[in-house]
Amino acid sequence: MKLRKKISLPLMILTLSLSVLAGCGSDSAGVKVKIGEVTRSVFYAPEYVALSQNFFKDEGLEVELQTIPGGDKTMTALLSGAIDVALVGSETSIYVYQQGADDPVINFAQLTQRDGTFLFAREADANFNWDKLKGSTFLGQRKGGMPQMAGAFTLLQKGIDAGKDLTLIQNIDFANIAGAFASGTGDYVQLFEPTASIFEREQRGRVVASFGVESGYLPYTVFMSKQSYISKNGDTVQKFTNAVRRAQVWVKEHSPEEIADAILPYFENTDRDIVISSVKRYKEQDTYAVNPVIDGKEWNNLLDVMDNAGELKERIPEAKIVDNSFAEKAEAGVK
Repeated sequence: MKLRKKISLPLMILTLSLSVLAGCGSDSAGVKVKIGEVTRSVFYAPEYVALSQNFFKDEGLEVELQTIPGGDKTMTALLSGAIDVALVGSETSIYVYQQGADDPVINFAQLTQRDGTFLFAREADANFNWDKLKGSTFLGQRKGGMPQMAGAFTLLQKGIDAGKDLTLIQNIDFANIAGAFASGTGDYVQLFEPTASIFEREQRGRVVASFGVESGYLPYTVFMSKQSYISKNGDTVQKFTNAVRRAQVWVKEHSPEEIADAILPYFENTDRDIVISSVKRYKEQDTYAVNPVIDGKEWNNLLDVMDNAGELKERIPEAKIVDNSFAEKAEAGVK
């Protein structure tokens, strides 16, 4: 498989340079599980709650968390065995399947159920409507990634042809998009939290719309692993999913302030008020999945989004690369 052939030297450099964060301390070692998250983001709050509240530890797991920037790099690490579980957009598992993987990547626990980006304008606009993007310069996300695909899907629903009605910029690396906007590029930009809240505080503009709300529910970010790992480590995957489910219940039942305090150790250089603002915005629009089950309707919405972006070779049935058995057992056992 082509993806496997690209991993040798870059992966060695990557794994040597990654900053590894011990997810949960324990006097007695549990079963070790290595997670690779595609980015460090308030968007993934339930994951950090599971760590900070010792839900993984309670399940007898010793979790090691790595941040591996970029969906392609995260998937390479998973396929090579450098990590056991990936937290990344579910579209990456589809890309692997489309390449004819002998050992497909299986989605087993959903973490977020909406796109996490917001439309940010240079000026506050109480009367915003999407037609105002026509004739503007829009600083979007990387082609083929879920933020870009959800953005394109939303624009189409609003009657905007991104190829004709506006100037679309999407050749800037994810890490540099916010900086490019801050430097004067674009009239509008697609931003995640906490950057959107930080930019509002710095009076660089205002959030005027949510791509998450407009693109609907979908399995946006999911814990996944190779089929071979799941087959050999079913008990570990179940315990892992149990901890995720407990964290989701905890997030649902606690305030943005309480959630912020629980996850702040993972955002040492971010102001508490900014974390609170970010969590509040995500909670208010149901961004965090309330349980780890990947819903069939949401899966089909994901396929629609990818098809619209021209990234789908075929409509892959949910049963091919989704295993809800662990999530369903976790949901039944956690009240």
